[in-house]
Amino acid sequence: MCGVVGFVGVRPGVRVIFEGLQRLEYRGYDSAGIATISGGKIHAVKSDGKLLRLEPLLHELPESSFIGMGHTRWATHGAPTTQNAHPHLLGNLALIHNGIIENYRELKQELIADGHVFSSETDSEVVLHLLSRELKTTPEIKGALLKIIPRLRGAYGLGIMWGGEPEALYLVKEGSPAVIGVGDGENYFASDALSLLPLTKSVIFLNDGEIARLTKSSVDICDFSGKLLNRPPSILSWTAASAEKQGYRHYMLKEIHEQPAVLANIIGRLVNPLTGAIDTKQMGIDDLDLAKIRSIVYVACGTAYYSAMISKYSVEQFIGVPVSVELASEFRYRDPYLDPSTLVIAVTQSGETADTLACIKHAVARGCQTFAICNVQHSSIPRATKATLYMEAGPEVGVASTKAFTSMVLCHYLFGLGIGQKKRQIPADVYEKAIQALKQLPSAADRAISTAGLVEDVSAKYYESGNFIFMGRGPSFMVALEGALKLKEISYIHAEGYAGGELKHGPIALVDKYMPIVAIAPLDSHYEKMISNVEEVRAREGLLIGVGDLHDERFKNLCQDYIACPQISDAALQTIVSVISLQFLSYYIAVKRGTDVDQPRNLAKSVTVE
Repeated sequence: MCGVVGFVGVRPGVRVIFEGLQRLEYRGYDSAGIATISGGKIHAVKSDGKLLRLEPLLHELPESSFIGMGHTRWATHGAPTTQNAHPHLLGNLALIHNGIIENYRELKQELIADGHVFSSETDSEVVLHLLSRELKTTPEIKGALLKIIPRLRGAYGLGIMWGGEPEALYLVKEGSPAVIGVGDGENYFASDALSLLPLTKSVIFLNDGEIARLTKSSVDICDFSGKLLNRPPSILSWTAASAEKQGYRHYMLKEIHEQPAVLANIIGRLVNPLTGAIDTKQMGIDDLDLAKIRSIVYVACGTAYYSAMISKYSVEQFIGVPVSVELASEFRYRDPYLDPSTLVIAVTQSGETADTLACIKHAVARGCQTFAICNVQHSSIPRATKATLYMEAGPEVGVASTKAFTSMVLCHYLFGLGIGQKKRQIPADVYEKAIQALKQLPSAADRAISTAGLVEDVSAKYYESGNFIFMGRGPSFMVALEGALKLKEISYIHAEGYAGGELKHGPIALVDKYMPIVAIAPLDSHYEKMISNVEEVRAREGLLIGVGDLHDERFKNLCQDYIACPQISDAALQTIVSVISLQFLSYYIAVKRGTDVDQPRNLAKSVTVE
């Protein structure tokens, strides 16, 4: 969601802050601003739109500013205008905010009654006015913060500067992500560690209920009671180069191409190549009490949700307990039945998804064991769960998830296989087939990558279409859902995914000679039924785009266009290969339509508000 960056050091900081905001652009935003202190006075520039509109204003900030902070805003309360952009200023005080203040209306009414005049429509500005009022009687920031924080309800990562303390930045965390970068003679903060990679790999992740004070030579942390804390830095494993485009036109294209190597690395790290044994210790499985588990509930959002739905076709079989998959944004609100025999698994690329984190806290409160499948070390969700399986897929910058999705699916599969191995309940022949399928996967993914040119040619025929239907059966139904989501996200074409057998229960009414229909039909146990559904579409003149085996002449002859997809022997793992074709289809359609592939409108990479 919103991106925040702070810098304090001995060199001019405006460009450092601006470049930090550029590295946060993938989070999604609609306005931006920077504030600095020079000579004890705060200076600020703000603009609606992208950073390209802010950059020409940077010359208005003093070159001698060695301390400052910046913000990219994803609008929640108030339109995406310059007036509503952060930083918010009041007197000699500046504030930036990532999150939502849920009780801002009542606080704002109180402040207006007290004579305060607001200059924006945002919820964030109430914190600035509360702090300003408190500073009249409490002569330092930390004390004032400790007094106003109990009045705030919601999620917030706050960055604060004050002309009365011109050498320090303050960072406050409750619910929203916040990370501190430790440098040599300079320190930083951000909402995402990715933005700090070119500056430092030494970071401190704040926990909820903590305040940090940063100067050029020190980082002091306390909790909301004022108690000082000792938090040694962690070292990031990612490199700055891994977060760059490396010659690709878009991050999304680069990340699609990275998938074979990412999959190979995951398998190589977690599966013994000689014995086929799963490293359950490194996966976090050894930290769970397996004897207690009677059911598994996955909680996830968006792409992660679809990946978890595929897990039902592998984890349930390997472990022999019922698996359910829940939308994290809905889960808590139906008051689900949970007890200590339930394992709740959070699936998240960023580890900061607010809805998913709230589900984990809900599960912990009910005595459940909790587990995370995540890509970002030290993030909030892994810190809140009992154990974590890290994907280690490297930074994913494109908003539309690609390598994170396929990594999640693979990790679900290995998780189920690992528990089944540890409990010794998978028949030897089933286990051996699974290991053989895993060995086939990276090369099959690599062959799928090689079909990019063919998919680009197909996309040229359909990029002007206003609607798409995707359909599949079994695990391929989830591929259809994910394919439709990708197309919606980056091309702005309306698309829906359906189970093949469900088309005749309503959606087939939409089929005519103008409707492109992407049919995913690998050579699995669902093939014959799926071909029957394809025949139903063909009889109604739908424009069929097939995704199936290279040598499947029967399926190919039913389709107007055909994307040959490598096949492997496991239906759940086949989804990883099949989805690569749909990632390319969405990508090339979006490119031809001229949309912003890496930063599609209205979307954010990490959704840190509920």
